[in-house]
Parts: sequence; structure tokens; C-alpha cells
Amino acid sequence: MRLRITLPAAAHRTMARYFFLALAIACLGLYGFAYLERVLYQTWENREFDRTLQRRVAAVAAVAAATNQSRPIGRVVRTSHRPLPWSKSSVAVIGRLSVPRLHLSAIVREGVDGTTLQLAVGHIPATALPGQAGNVGVAGHRDTFFRGLKDLKNGDEIEFSTLHGDFRYVVESLIIVEPDNVEVLAPSSENVLTMVTCFPFSYIGNAPKRFVVRARQVLPETLATVE
Repeated sequence: MRLRITLPAAAHRTMARYFFLALAIACLGLYGFAYLERVLYQTWENREFDRTLQRRVAAVAAVAAATNQSRPIGRVVRTSHRPLPWSKSSVAVIGRLSVPRLHLSAIVREGVDGTTLQLAVGHIPATALPGQAGNVGVAGHRDTFFRGLKDLKNGDEIEFSTLHGDFRYVVESLIIVEPDNVEVLAPSSENVLTMVTCFPFSYIGNAPKRFVVRARQVLPETLATVE
């Protein structure tokens, strides 16, 4: 003879509530960890980026003092259109991208893999680097670094600071495309910046479209760097 124990409906409801409560706490914990990791990474890399710039300015000042030069201290504009002296070993961090009107600022790393996009804005491989002729492509998550792009307008300024110079762009177009539309990242005869994120911004899950920002470089037209 078997003894069957059945729980009352109230007990089932209580267990279900505890289960969903535990699930919600776990999700919040994962989100909190990801948020903290992102904030710590951005804080550290911003500080290191600023320190490196300061060291470069100090180095230029020391050289100028030693050689009695009167040229301005800091990064200067190169008069040629030679390619940027980027090397594969030096592009883990590309620079810092910012949209002043939106108070948006983020470190940009090479690559668009999951880890990179969790910590930073990603530079899309095979596209130009800042200061090089062509199309500089970057990507970011719509619910983290690129959340503010929903409020971007034509004419807004975008700044891209690197160890090789500071580059300024002006937004010329905002379009929505299919995920497989790679034409937006095609090489360009002009110096442009293309920013890509998922769309709609409020969509839950894998968003079906892509929001694309195209901006034209306006300053400088040539490479700025320390010589």
C-alpha cells in the first residue's frame, strides 16, 4: 500500500513565489556583477588613457626644452596623409569616444566579441582606424554605452580621442537597417565614422534591426600625433 502525500494549493503557490523570488535575485545579482565590472573597467582604462597622454605631453616638453624648440607642447598636426602608426600589439584600447551633448563617453577597444562589448564600445575589425582615410566602424550595446544614441540628432558633434590624436565628427545621417546590411561599413573615399547598435532601443531580447549613425570627420583633416 502506497502513501500519497499531496500538498495543498496554497503550498504550491508559496513554493512558486519563492522560486520566482530566487530567480529574480539571481538575475539582479548577475546584472549587478556585469554593471560593476563594466564601471570598474571604464574607470581604470580612462585613468590609464589620461596618464599615457600626460606622459606623452611631458616627453614632448622635455625634448623641446633640450633642443631649444619653440613649438607648442602636445600633439601636433602632421602635414601628410600617411597611414596611422597603429600596430596589432597596440590596439587593445583604441581610444575614447564621446558625444558631449548626450554626456556619453566610453573607452573603445578592438573587436566586437561578447566580452569586448560588455566592457567597452568595440572597433569593428577591417574598418579604418581614427585618422586613417576611410570608414571607422564602432559598435555598442543599446542598453549600455549606446543607450543615449536614441536622442542623437543630425549636426551633433562626436569626439574620438586616441594616443595618435583627437578627431572630431559631425552627425550627417541616422538610419535603420537590417542586421545583414554590411554596406554601411563599406570603405569610404571620405573620413567618416559609423556607429552601429541594435534597434528598437526598448526591445526585449535580440532586436530585429540595426540603428546606424554616420558622421563626417571635420577636424583635423590630417593625422595628429606626437613626433
